[in-house]
Amino acid sequence: MSRITIHGRDFVPFLSAEAIDATITELAAELTKDYRDKKPMFIAILNGSFIFAADLFKKLEFEAEICFIKLASYKGTASTGHVITAIGLDVPVQNRHIVVLEDIVDTGKTLNSFLPQLHNQHPASLKLCALLHKPEATAYPLEIAYTGFSIPDKFVVGYGLDYDGYGRNLPSIYQLADN
Repeated sequence: MSRITIHGRDFVPFLSAEAIDATITELAAELTKDYRDKKPMFIAILNGSFIFAADLFKKLEFEAEICFIKLASYKGTASTGHVITAIGLDVPVQNRHIVVLEDIVDTGKTLNSFLPQLHNQHPASLKLCALLHKPEATAYPLEIAYTGFSIPDKFVVGYGLDYDGYGRNLPSIYQLADN
């Protein structure tokens, strides 16, 4: 891993592909223990979670379904403060065990807007699984049942996370370099 530049901004190595894979293996083991006989529905939030969701889903050792929803609240390196639903949930969740997959939880605004909509559909259970969590940035109360990494409040790219559309394809995660 070496320093990279995206849109003229420098990013430095933060989490290696190997560390990410090891953590996803641990998350999959926890989920397998908790959901082995429940046939849950995983709801992955696009665009950022698609790589995390795919890698995690491959490691699950039980029957499960997955679907995707697109919610957005970022432009550039900052939250816009507005949550946009671009692709909605089109499967019933009533009486299902639901696990929402998110690439990163920072302010929590996106999930704070979306989770009540899921609760209103009366799932059997509803849990949140996030690869990354920025506790210092979280402004809305959220219970994250499964967390891969707690990280500082720095902007990150790679492994599905982007900077204005670029950087998602990086196998590792990079942090915005201090100026």
